[in-house]
Amino acid sequence: MPAMPGKVEHHHLLRAMDALMDHVDRVGMELAKQIRPLVDRNLTVVFYDLTTVRIHGEGEVDDDIRAYGMNKETGGIARQFVMGVVQTAGGLPLMHTVHPGNVAETKTLQAMLATVLQRFPIERVILVADRGLLSLDKIGALTALAQEGGRRLEFILAVPARRYGELVETFRSLAFDAEGLAEATFAGHRLIVAHDPLRAAGEGEARRTRIAELEAMAETMVGRLDAQDAGATPQGRRASDRGACSRFARAVADAGMTRFLKADLTADRFSWSVDEDAVAEAQFFDGTLALITNTADISPAEAVARYKGLADIGRGFRVLKSDIGTAPVHHRLPDRIRAHTLICFPALTLYRVMCMRLKAKGHSASPRTALEILA
Repeated sequence: MPAMPGKVEHHHLLRAMDALMDHVDRVGMELAKQIRPLVDRNLTVVFYDLTTVRIHGEGEVDDDIRAYGMNKETGGIARQFVMGVVQTAGGLPLMHTVHPGNVAETKTLQAMLATVLQRFPIERVILVADRGLLSLDKIGALTALAQEGGRRLEFILAVPARRYGELVETFRSLAFDAEGLAEATFAGHRLIVAHDPLRAAGEGEARRTRIAELEAMAETMVGRLDAQDAGATPQGRRASDRGACSRFARAVADAGMTRFLKADLTADRFSWSVDEDAVAEAQFFDGTLALITNTADISPAEAVARYKGLADIGRGFRVLKSDIGTAPVHHRLPDRIRAHTLICFPALTLYRVMCMRLKAKGHSASPRTALEILA
C-alpha cells in the first residue's frame, strides 16, 4: 500500500480491503495463474459445494448480501452469507464465490462453471456436487456452456431425496451386485445406485425410535387432558387440546418427521396419526445413494468413490472457519465481506498446498502443527 504509515491501525486495514476490491478481477486471475501449473489440463474432477457463514450485526445497507437463511452449522435460521468453494479431487482450491445468505444453491452453479472454464484451460471437466445443486432443467445449459469453448463438461450429481418418489418403480427393478451397486437410466442419463444394508438398518431404527418418542410425548399430553376432563386438579397451567396439538406439531417439525406424523388440526380433541405408507416408502430408500451422471467411461464404483470424495471440501470449510477464522464475520458493507473472503481463500489455498507438500515428503505433521514448529 502506498504511503502506509509506520503504525498500522484498524481503519488502515479496512482501506486496504477497499483497495483490494478495486482490483478483485486481477487478483482472481493472478491467483489462478499461480494454481494453473498444479492442475491437469486434460482431465480435472472438480468438486463444488457451499457453506453458510454467520455474521454479526442487525443493521442493513444497500445491496446487502447478509440475509436470513437456513444455516448449515446450526440447522436453524440465521443471518449469514453463502460462500462456495471449487476444488480439484486432489484437494487444491481453484476459486471461491460469495452469495446472499438466502440464495438458492442451484442458481450459483452456472456462473461458477463459467468462471472456472474461463480461468483454467481444462479440456475435460467432471463436476461433482451434492443434492442441493442438482437441477435437471439446468444440466443442458451447463453442458452447452462448456461446448462453446470446445470443452467437455461431465457431472456426477446426487439425486435430491425429494425426487426419490419418481424413482420407486426404477428402484424396484434394480439388481444389486455383491458390492451393493446397480445401474439404470433416469432423465436420459446414467443412474448409479449404491445400497448399504447396515446403514439402511441404522436409519430405519433411528426413524422408528424418533416416531416412538413423539408418540409417547403425545400419549402423555392425552393423559393430562383426560385427567383434566375427569376432574383431577392439574399442576401448573391448565392444558388445552389446541395447545397440545400446536406443541406436538412443533415437536414433529423440529424432528423433521412431518412426512410421517400428522396432528389433526381440524379435530375438537387432540389426535394424531402415523402415515404408514410414508414410513414404508422412506424405509425403501434407507441406506441408498442415487447418483446421476453423463460420464460414460467410469464404473459405478468409481462414480460413488468420486462422490464420496466431496466430503473433503467439508474439511476445507472447517479449516476456513477454525484455523483461518473466516467466521463469524463482523463486517457489514458487501465489498468488505467479499474482501474478507478474498483474503481467506488464498490462505486456504496455501494450507492445502502445505498439506500436499507435507504428504509428498512423507511428513506426518498437519499444516497447523508445521506452522507452530516454524513459529
